[in-house]
Amino acid sequence: MSRPVLFVVLLAIAATAASGATFYLAKGNTPASPKMSEEQRITREKFFGTGEEPPAIEKGQEMRPRW
Repeated sequence: MSRPVLFVVLLAIAATAASGATFYLAKGNTPASPKMSEEQRITREKFFGTGEEPPAIEKGQEMRPRW
């Protein structure tokens, strides 16, 4: 085998090993998400909204702002 081919093969093996190790370690270090306290849940709902669908638009109500 020529020297450049050997170099490319070794680099590919090293990159594969590094990717596999990173994936394994990153997946293993994720902690279980703890339950939110009531105060955190209320703050989250104020900031992001509740996630529920908005109420239906009443008949005759406009969708655009009045300016």
